[in-house]
Formats: sequence, structure tokens, C-alpha cells
Amino acid sequence: MDKILVVFYSYTGTSRRLVQLLCSQLDWPSGEIVEERARSGASGTLRCVADSLLRRQPRIRYQGPDPGGFGTVVLVSPIWAYRLASPMRSFVAERRDDLQQIAVVSVMGGSGAPNAVAEIGHLLGRAPLLATAFTTREVDDGSCAGRLEAFGHALQAASRQASPVRPASWSPLAG
Repeated sequence: MDKILVVFYSYTGTSRRLVQLLCSQLDWPSGEIVEERARSGASGTLRCVADSLLRRQPRIRYQGPDPGGFGTVVLVSPIWAYRLASPMRSFVAERRDDLQQIAVVSVMGGSGAPNAVAEIGHLLGRAPLLATAFTTREVDDGSCAGRLEAFGHALQAASRQASPVRPASWSPLAG
């Protein structure tokens, strides 16, 4: 079976709680993206909005297993101002060569997940294997659990079936 890693960024703790649930359901390892410059208070929230709107890539540190050692990486991130949270943008841009197959899980107040999935696809030059989104409310009240586990099982199946595109000369059917 394909090895799956979950990489997340969490500003308020909501994405972290979702990742803890997903990893406990499926026994997957996780890694965390941490910003070098902490965000706090009203000025931190304002930076979230400005960074998102301007598509900035703040300096980050990644703490976790090497994503290059995994066939599939699940990216879990909040949505800021209808866009991908800037620390996840930094991670994807910095680690694009280490990310073989990806799946995307967005956590949002109400909307914006398709924009984040499109941006990740643009940064990587390819679409995610699977994508889903949860509202903050679903994470807070726990109602996300069943759908999150179903997503995980679907990802396991999809990552086993996905195979890299090979040149015809490498194919056993090539004549």
C-alpha cells in the first residue's frame, strides 16, 4: 500500500484537530508547518488577510517526516479570505519536487476551498488526486468524523490505483 503523510498548517487549532482525528482514524503520520514569525491578535489576523490576498509566501519551518519518502501527501490548511493560507502556499512552493501525489483538505468558515485547490494545482503543475473541505463548525462539533474517514479510505484506494505515466518505451506492451 502507498505510504501517506498528512502535512498541515493551523492558525487557530481547528486544522490541527482535524488532522489529529484523521491520523488517529487511519494511523497516518503527520508533519506541521510552523511560521517563523508568529501571528497574534488583530495585527496577526490582518496579516492573514493581507498575505492571502497578495499571495505572499511567509518564511516557514516544516517539522515532520520527509514528504519525499511518501507516495501521497495530504495537505490540510485553513482558507483565508477565500484563498489558500499563505504558510501552506510557502510549503507547496518550497517542496513541490518532494510531493509525488497530493490530496487537499480545506478547513473554512464557509467557502473558498475550490480556490485553494486550484492554487495548489497551479503551484504544482498538476491537479490533486482528491480534495475535500470541512467547515469550522463541522470540526468543532465532531460531525466531520464519518466523512473524514470516508475521504481517508477513498484516498487509500485512489493512491493504490494511481500510477505514474510512463513513456511508451517503458511499457511492457510497447512493441
